[in-house]
Amino acid sequence: MPSPAIHDLAAAFQGLHTGLFQKDFLLTWEHSDQEIEAVLTLAETLKRLHQEGYSYRVFDTGLAISIFRDHSTRTRFSFASATSALGLSLSELDEAKSQVAHGETVRETANMISFLAEVIGIRDDMFLGEGNTYMREVGDALTDGTKQGVLHRRPSIINLQCDIDHPTQSLADLAWLRSHFGSLENLKGKKIAMTWAYSPSYGKPLSVPQGVIGLMTRFGMNVSLAYPEGYGLIPDVVELAGRNAAASGGSFEAVNSMEAAFEGADIVYPKSWAPYHVMQRRTELLRKSDKEGLKELEKECLANNAKFKSWECDRAKMNMTKGGKALYMHCLPADITDVSCKAGEVSAEVFEEYRIPTYHEASYKPFVISALMFLTRLPNPGRTLGEIIERARRLSL
Repeated sequence: MPSPAIHDLAAAFQGLHTGLFQKDFLLTWEHSDQEIEAVLTLAETLKRLHQEGYSYRVFDTGLAISIFRDHSTRTRFSFASATSALGLSLSELDEAKSQVAHGETVRETANMISFLAEVIGIRDDMFLGEGNTYMREVGDALTDGTKQGVLHRRPSIINLQCDIDHPTQSLADLAWLRSHFGSLENLKGKKIAMTWAYSPSYGKPLSVPQGVIGLMTRFGMNVSLAYPEGYGLIPDVVELAGRNAAASGGSFEAVNSMEAAFEGADIVYPKSWAPYHVMQRRTELLRKSDKEGLKELEKECLANNAKFKSWECDRAKMNMTKGGKALYMHCLPADITDVSCKAGEVSAEVFEEYRIPTYHEASYKPFVISALMFLTRLPNPGRTLGEIIERARRLSL
């Protein structure tokens, strides 16, 4: 029999506005607070159903297509897991093996892969100014194909990480925080330190820190963004975070001290990223396929990163947090000092202490993606969820 917690979550979900049917999910800040809460509540419900051994399959047929233009472990397998759990079949577009390699246009490819597709998940985070734009170009092609009668139904697009935002990651982060602290209401007034941290690599996307500051500022949290001078994010996203904080009753600050961000923090999120201006230069070099220029840029950036090796999440900095016991978060994989690299984002001691919590954080992603598929493809998600729970009840008898 489904637990009372599942029934309580389902009841809460029924009271939320879920206007995501037949829409794309490309940036969290394009969707209302109620829609975000609906995603989180549904994700938690689906997670509990799976934990208790109940299926939430809702499709008899159809494809979920993934397009990964960058490497991935957690998001790739989370998308595959969500696809399977809902009853869709997974097909991954490998552009190197497709006619894209022969010059096939985005407009043509988008239609040709979508005849029986319900959802397309896209990761495109390598080129600043292009990843989210590419997703919208695919969306425009799908809209046209549907309007012209080529596609019976327009698939929904889910952003699996772009140059601007990483919605499935930040939503999984928020779902974990809601679970850890008991409710979204309990997050109000909590301080989260989203800080740059040293890494012996360069070119890491800006989308994780931008996703975090763009989402957490909407729920009354006190968000402290910290980075060394010159390591700023996309200005428009930083401005958005400030507006969100003002509207939600929280606060937002940008500082150039990791210690200042950690001071009194309830949550810390130390994560390396490349400076905005570096990503701009890198994009131009990638466009030109300038291998020598890219080598020089990497050399320059690694030398600059090395000036900030003290930006490590270690025990001394954790002791500065609230009660010395802030929740450590990371999207993974973390650069762990003396484990995955000589010097990195986090000390081995701190990471090992919080390793299992970071796994719990990651565990929300397949259910967040399931929720996004559910909400964007089903016209009456509340009724369908009720049918799933009733089916589980009957099977328990």
